[in-house]
Amino acid sequence: GRGAGGGPPGSWHHHLVQRSLVLFSVGVVLALVLNLLQVQRNVTLFPEGVIATVFSSAWWVPPCCGTAAAVVGLLYPCIDSRLGEPHKFKREWASVMRCVAVFVGINHASAKLDFANNVQLSLTLAALSLGLWWTFDRSRSGLGLGITVAFLATVITQLLVYNGVYQYTSPDFLYIRSWLPCIFFSGGVTVGNIGRQLAMAMGVPEKPHSD
Repeated sequence: GRGAGGGPPGSWHHHLVQRSLVLFSVGVVLALVLNLLQVQRNVTLFPEGVIATVFSSAWWVPPCCGTAAAVVGLLYPCIDSRLGEPHKFKREWASVMRCVAVFVGINHASAKLDFANNVQLSLTLAALSLGLWWTFDRSRSGLGLGITVAFLATVITQLLVYNGVYQYTSPDFLYIRSWLPCIFFSGGVTVGNIGRQLAMAMGVPEKPHSD
């Protein structure tokens, strides 16, 4: 098995690198999957060769998502131990995989469902995102980090769009803006859960907390 025990001090660093690589890969894969869902949504607005253009025009998006996933996934277990909130709630891979499936489902809903207006879509997605947190997380650190991730990622995305680095098809611009935080929030919680599970699986001891 890959570093299941605590092992010598050097192995801690080794575990960290392994966890970062796994999380980076997860982030890249999720970014590509979600990108495809969003393209499907706008399939009538795009010209031919849509997949080619998406991958060529925004090649830097998946690596950015991968990096963000690595940071968030490593932060979650750290903050848990800082807050003395050893996260024992439903910790097994099956639960983590269900969490990922629900996250992709939420994205799929945002891409596929037609709502009367943006407010309705945003409220529905916000409810789904909180539901995801409640079902798979329920920790204060998870909620706090999820909100932080949502806020920062939305601001960064808006800056990129504002400066013309990245653009959505114009009819969807407000649309994108209104539901982005929900997607980022549920993404943060999802990646956080993967990070926690990796931290546990790779034998990083959690400090027992004494009040």
